[in-house]
Amino acid sequence: MHVRDDNNNDIASIRLPDSPMAQAAVELIRDAHSTLMLNHSKRVFLFATLIGEQRQVPFDEELLYVGALFHRVGLTARYRRSQNRFEIDGATAAREFLKGFGCSNDDAQEVWDAIALHSTPGIPEHKSHLVALIAAGVDTDLYGRHRSAISSAELKQILQHFPREPGFNARLLNAMAAGLKHRPHTAFGTVNADVLERLDKQYKRANFCTLLLETRWPFE
Repeated sequence: MHVRDDNNNDIASIRLPDSPMAQAAVELIRDAHSTLMLNHSKRVFLFATLIGEQRQVPFDEELLYVGALFHRVGLTARYRRSQNRFEIDGATAAREFLKGFGCSNDDAQEVWDAIALHSTPGIPEHKSHLVALIAAGVDTDLYGRHRSAISSAELKQILQHFPREPGFNARLLNAMAAGLKHRPHTAFGTVNADVLERLDKQYKRANFCTLLLETRWPFE
C-alpha cells in the first residue's frame, strides 16, 4: 500500500511510508545525512517504486524505503574509522535497524543485499525484485536510466518535493570521497575507485593485472 509523505500529499501517485519504523528511519537518516543525501535517498525510493510498478513485480514498500534511506549512510561521519566498503556499513546498519523493529532475518538480509550490491553493476538485476529495484532507483537518479518508467509529470512532482540541489553531481562525488579517503583499499574493483582517482590526489589505483603478475608464491 502507498502511505503518506512529509506533507501528507501524494507524490507521483505514491505516498511515502509513515509507519513507526519508517518514521524512525527518516529521523535516523536525517540526523546522519545532509539534505542533499536525504532528498537523493527519497528520490531513489520513488523512482524504484515507479520502476517496480512498470515491471509489475511484487515488493515490500517499507523494506524498499528503508533500503533507499540507508543506501549511503556508510559514507557518513559515523563510519570515518571503518575499513569496510561503505556499502557494507550501510547494509549492516539497515539490517540491525530492521531487526530492531522485529523484521524477519530473511527480510533484513534482503535489504542488506540490496544496499551491499547497489553499486555493483551486473549483479542486482539477477537478484530479488527488491535488490534489483534499489539499484535501478539509484541508477535512475544518478544517470537517468530506466527513464521510460517515469512520466514527465511524475518526474516534475518528485523534483518539486525532493529537488536535485545545484551542483548535485559534484556534491555527491565530494561526499563519496569524504567517506572513502580513509579506506582507499575498499575502492578496488568498484566505481569508488573512480571517485578517489578524481578527487584524492594521494590515491593510487590498484590494478588487477599488476597485482596478479607481481605476486610471487612461496614455491616460485
